[in-house]
Amino acid sequence: MKLSTKGRYGVAAMYELALHYGEGPISLKSIAANQGISEHYLEQLICTLRNAGYVTSVRGAQGGYVLSKDPAVITVGDIITTMEGPIALVDCLLTEADRNSYCEKAGACVTRGVWAKVCDSINSVLDSISLADLCREEKN
Repeated sequence: MKLSTKGRYGVAAMYELALHYGEGPISLKSIAANQGISEHYLEQLICTLRNAGYVTSVRGAQGGYVLSKDPAVITVGDIITTMEGPIALVDCLLTEADRNSYCEKAGACVTRGVWAKVCDSINSVLDSISLADLCREEKN
């Protein structure tokens, strides 16, 4: 499994907003420069995050973007699944109801349980790290 730039840059952008939480809006230009992300690409990512309710836009000369929620309640897992969709190493793990449409052996597959445990572990780690945790690590 490999995350795309959408997921990685989405986390980076949200991290930048978390660093400045409570200080007012941060411009896209500033986020892009600080995180080394193309401003044009960042616009697309922020739109996805705004639609998911994690980011709010502030209009005006001093406008920009702010987190819609406290950084302590937004996890890396929230961001990754918003940007990438559900984490599944194999297609048959995407949904229980449709697993047979992905593989005719899904119901009797010996290895499916292994992949499910790996995905559960990945999700557990990603869901255990908040943006506030990332900010604390930066300060240490």
